[in-house]
Amino acid sequence: MASNTSFRKNLINLQSNLMNFAYQLTSDHEAAADLLQDTTLKALDNEEKFTSDANFKGWVMTIMRNIFINNYRKTVRQATIVDTTEDLYHLNTSQESALETPDGSMTVKEINEILATFDEEFRVPFNMHVAGYKYSEIAEELNLPVGTVKSRIFFARKRLRAALS
Repeated sequence: MASNTSFRKNLINLQSNLMNFAYQLTSDHEAAADLLQDTTLKALDNEEKFTSDANFKGWVMTIMRNIFINNYRKTVRQATIVDTTEDLYHLNTSQESALETPDGSMTVKEINEILATFDEEFRVPFNMHVAGYKYSEIAEELNLPVGTVKSRIFFARKRLRAALS
């Protein structure tokens, strides 16, 4: 019973540190408060998994970080729209995008024209990335190092942004 009391006392003493960490992760006070609450509940639910020789603060902050990451991934999954168009450039755009307008359609056409001018070494990795391939999958498919794939996509994105501005 004494360890149960010390566990809860340690958790209460960490609340301000946890709130600061939650705010660093979320940059929003309400979201940070929600994250703090979720973390506190999860720590209490998993109290029996904590071993006294472990770093308590690190253990609780790891719980918070994992909850934040899982919530972020869940949000991204919910926001992803399955694109069934031919060009695949509509992937991950919101429903309220300008793609339904004549101006928005023209932009997609312009993007395709600009991409057609890129060298194949930049165009192919960029198109695969937009199509949803992970960096490691692109690297494996093109038989390139992951760093090379990332830099080619970065430079293609930068060049495309410059051409559209």
